[in-house]
Amino acid sequence: MKKLKRVLRVLVPILLAVIIGSYLFINSLKPDYNGEKILPGLESQVTVFYDTYGIPHIYAENEKDAFRALGYAHAQDRLWQMELLRRVAKGGLSEVFGKDLLETDKFFLSLGISDYSARTVSKLDVDSEMVTISNAYLDGINEFIKEGPTPVEFYLTGLEKEPFSLEDIYNATGYMAFSFAMAHKTDPLLTNIRNQWGDEYINDLAIDSDTSTVWINNYKRPNSDSIDINIIGGINRALNKLPIPQFIGSNSWVLAPGKTKNGKVILANDPHVGFAQPSVWYEAHMSTPKYEKYGYHFAGIPFPVLAHDRNLAFGLTMFENDDIDFYFEETHPSDSTKYKTEAGWKDYEMVSKKIKVKDSGDVTFTYKKTRHGPVLNNIAKQIKGERPIAMSWIYTQVENEIIDGLYGMGHAENISEFVLELPKVHAPGLNVMYGDASGNVAWWATAKLYQMPDSVSTKFVLDGTTGKEERLGYLDFSENPSAINPPWNYVYSANNQPDSVSGRLYPGYYLPENRAQRIVQLLDSKNDWDKESASEMILDVTSTVNPALVTELIKLLDITNLSEEQLVQLDALRNWNGEYTLENTNAVLYHRSEYYILKNTFEDELGEEQFNQFLSTHLLKRHIAKGTSMKSGKWWDNIHTKNKIETRDDIVLKSFADAWHSIINDFGEDSSQWTWDRVHTLEHEHPIGQVPSLRKFFNVGPFPVTGTKEVINNMAFPYDSTGFYRVNSGPSTRRIIDFSDVENSISILPTGQSGNPFSKHYKDQAELFVNGEFRKMMMNRAEIESSAESVLIFTKE
Repeated sequence: MKKLKRVLRVLVPILLAVIIGSYLFINSLKPDYNGEKILPGLESQVTVFYDTYGIPHIYAENEKDAFRALGYAHAQDRLWQMELLRRVAKGGLSEVFGKDLLETDKFFLSLGISDYSARTVSKLDVDSEMVTISNAYLDGINEFIKEGPTPVEFYLTGLEKEPFSLEDIYNATGYMAFSFAMAHKTDPLLTNIRNQWGDEYINDLAIDSDTSTVWINNYKRPNSDSIDINIIGGINRALNKLPIPQFIGSNSWVLAPGKTKNGKVILANDPHVGFAQPSVWYEAHMSTPKYEKYGYHFAGIPFPVLAHDRNLAFGLTMFENDDIDFYFEETHPSDSTKYKTEAGWKDYEMVSKKIKVKDSGDVTFTYKKTRHGPVLNNIAKQIKGERPIAMSWIYTQVENEIIDGLYGMGHAENISEFVLELPKVHAPGLNVMYGDASGNVAWWATAKLYQMPDSVSTKFVLDGTTGKEERLGYLDFSENPSAINPPWNYVYSANNQPDSVSGRLYPGYYLPENRAQRIVQLLDSKNDWDKESASEMILDVTSTVNPALVTELIKLLDITNLSEEQLVQLDALRNWNGEYTLENTNAVLYHRSEYYILKNTFEDELGEEQFNQFLSTHLLKRHIAKGTSMKSGKWWDNIHTKNKIETRDDIVLKSFADAWHSIINDFGEDSSQWTWDRVHTLEHEHPIGQVPSLRKFFNVGPFPVTGTKEVINNMAFPYDSTGFYRVNSGPSTRRIIDFSDVENSISILPTGQSGNPFSKHYKDQAELFVNGEFRKMMMNRAEIESSAESVLIFTKE
């Protein structure tokens, strides 16, 4: 016993020291929202009030000081996110995560984003207000890097913190531009299908724009344009290993005074982005004597992408236009350094890059470039075969004024000033939604649109050797789709097909009409909208399309071969109103059946790999409604069965049986247990949360969630063989700005304001988000000061 006591006298102090040391270390890693700090470069003191959700309200005497403080505040909550985002374009992910990210680094380096950023920065006017304020923001970030605590992720990965530069701002913008692009998900796949199976199979897919679907209407011409339907297309490039989210879709609508109870504009917006932790947006309210904005900031970019003040508000959705084209090139038969053009043989440009790889040596790789862009063979794994394929991307081919555009949009004081900035946003293609206190509502599609020869369809890989399938020129911004103060008193976007551009439908990767149809249905039915009813609408989980598909499919089933329980469930499906609540059981049977219909229709021709690629495209979403209504078609027949040609009825019957058996295997025969909450869940994943022992600490969730893909509350998921629908994208925020009471406008984030797992604001909005709740976006200084949770004061040296 005495010996034990002696041992304990030694061990207890050591254990206490370890506990105290760990506690002090962990506390040192937390963001500091309170107190006083010296911030070099300030002209005067800046006061930052943090509200109860950790959102900074920054008060300064001038913009440079305000943005310098924003840079510091942004970095102390999101430095790890900023670090990952700037690394994508520079091929720097392998240095963090090792060789598993090597192919991703090669791909993004070959896109030329970082080289393009360097060229752009070299041409900037260093004395311009945009550059001056951007540098102030960077100074704030770099001061935190120098003096602030190191985020825990840097310790876990062994990374050293390094200063940020203007090039990092443009690299972040470049990733955002590529993340929106959908061409990389479909073009090679469609080309393979055409080459392998022929035009009959291609013609049975929902490639063409549907003249019967719901379009976003232009409003700027007295007469409708004649329409020459173009074809959409894309390529399948899985980006599953990227540790940061991708942009997917979005909803937005802006109601004119004639549609609202209080006679003032209401703007609603919920951009759809891949869910991740931290979430994509950082909120900040900034106020100076000459500038005020409540904005949503992308990591490492100083100017808000979504914002409002007392005069105007703007939001965005994805335009989904086609700004990437692929070209087959031809290498000289006896000189591999040359490729064919209509003017003769030209030299391939050879580009060499070096990638740092964690726990390994540097990797140097070389790729070829043609006049169209990088040759993706041996870089992108989905590009197979010997024939070179080059990628032509608008983003890197014209002058980059995107940051100037964001600066200008954020500083515009009225609609006339605002619209002048939009042509500067050439990529990604955006639907910019606008409303103001003067009663104006507007929508503009911003993108650098171009014309192709009439005979050319960009849905396939083009011929790069003849000069006959090249771009003919750019359209003037005035030709872009838009609507300003239309007589129907609202504008909206749900990533659906816009009206004609220069007399024709512009090719793109538009989403089906499901959300658009529901939005139009709801908006047309009511003229007394207010903040409360708009917030209810943004949470709507009803599909108007899926019940109609169910009705069509049920007609094809031979009920004489079904059990009593199957008949009961079919009757329930027949009476389903399309709602996706947690306790709903119809949704599970519908989606299981839909998956097996797709699998039994397409997998025999495509094979497992290409079928899974097909499942990831917008083309698939567009095809579901069309495919269900096709009574005959090449895809219905199973090529593996001999002496039989399957029909739609055969496929539907087999798929229903497959779905039924799979549900029973998962949940048993009691259909009351087949509830949506058991299969439809959301987990916000942190890159380091992939390590099983760290998952609970870094990840947020999982939560059962309402909604589904392509309803207004668009909680989307990929179809796969598991039959469980793990949500991977959805609203990155929900915002309602009501100009009748702008200081009480509302929003929510999916998890929390901070990306630091030791912050109390890391996940304090997560349950509010899944429960469909909101919080105020405060702008009243008296209210902000009186309710502030903490105050951080930045002083001059």
